Amino acid sequence: MIDERRLVDLALRLVSTPSFTGSEQAAAELLRDELASLGLQVQWQQVEDGRANVLGTWPGSGDGPTLMFNGHLDTSYSGREPWLQGIPGFQPEGFERDGRIYGLGISNMKGAVACYVEAVRSLMDAGIRLRGDVVVAGVAGEIEKTQEGDAQGAEYRGYAAGSRHLVTHGGVADMCVLGEPTENKVVLAHFGTIWMRLTTRGPFVHTAFSSGRLDENSIVRMRSVLDAVLEWLPRWEEEMSYDGVHGVANVGAIQGGFGWRVSRTPHETHLYLDLRVPPSVPMAEARRKALEYARGLDGVEAEVYVTAPGAEIDADHPLVRTLEEAHAEVFGAAPERDVTRWFSDASVLTRYGIATVNYGTSSGLPDADLGENLEIDGLVRTAEVYARVARAVCGVAE
Repeated sequence: MIDERRLVDLALRLVSTPSFTGSEQAAAELLRDELASLGLQVQWQQVEDGRANVLGTWPGSGDGPTLMFNGHLDTSYSGREPWLQGIPGFQPEGFERDGRIYGLGISNMKGAVACYVEAVRSLMDAGIRLRGDVVVAGVAGEIEKTQEGDAQGAEYRGYAAGSRHLVTHGGVADMCVLGEPTENKVVLAHFGTIWMRLTTRGPFVHTAFSSGRLDENSIVRMRSVLDAVLEWLPRWEEEMSYDGVHGVANVGAIQGGFGWRVSRTPHETHLYLDLRVPPSVPMAEARRKALEYARGLDGVEAEVYVTAPGAEIDADHPLVRTLEEAHAEVFGAAPERDVTRWFSDASVLTRYGIATVNYGTSSGLPDADLGENLEIDGLVRTAEVYARVARAVCGVAE
């Protein structure tokens, strides 16, 4: 039986331990100590200074499959962003109110990590021994971000940085449940992405000498490029549809010139695109399509600097069936299935032969003015689903 108080207390401690991307080690240490207190075999993976993965293995009797519960420890924000000040759910300070937990990372995805621990603990408390191993993995660097330009360093090394380290250092399993916030839907597939930079160039001259040369200005030149891109994006979205789900793309950033010296014409301007790619399209093919279009634009340089593949799992996979059965037992009705256009560490895990499904509680954003928050009852039920899945997948030893 899931102990609600124990689960909530661990979730609050995790949320109240800041772990912005690049600085996950304190959260990893907390999880390490928690897993060790259960008597699990604990493996520490130092990804780089200030950030680590931690794995806790509950050994089975040796004749069953290994199930991994994987959750990232980094949070989408640091809580120090000026535009997030005053929003309680975007601060690394967890608290309870009216049956909900608030705080940065509770939904994405420290609540799930707490559920993993409590699911294992509840099985142990019941005196159950499983045939297969259960592995609880807390990893660094999953959040969608990457080093680019002046944005260098660990805080920009996301996009499955921790799980890539995990699978190359012994962290593998037959199957995996990722507790990303899915509203308790069973996610059978998610999109990947290409990030592409388009660049226009122009002369770098003093304003006093720029008369009659406005059309050479790199920002002005980017205007027609942006117009062309906006006309093209719907075609990309149509071509990149998957299982009835339309593709999606975003104009994510534009950068050019110097705000502190606008007496100079900008020598270059960059336009950044986020082009979502379904798991059915090879990344090399998607990259080729994106660059083929971009290189056809007059006077534009193009570079792809992120290729993060999507992931999928067969709808008839035993893990999917087991998860859906457990959900129905706990919630009283079959779960919905979903295909999402966000990224997860399933991208890496599936490429190491680990069949992975995303299933977790609420996205925790019913009110943007409050930030991340989760209903405690939903968290408890999700932990119970995880416990049942572990028992069914790994099997109970005689």
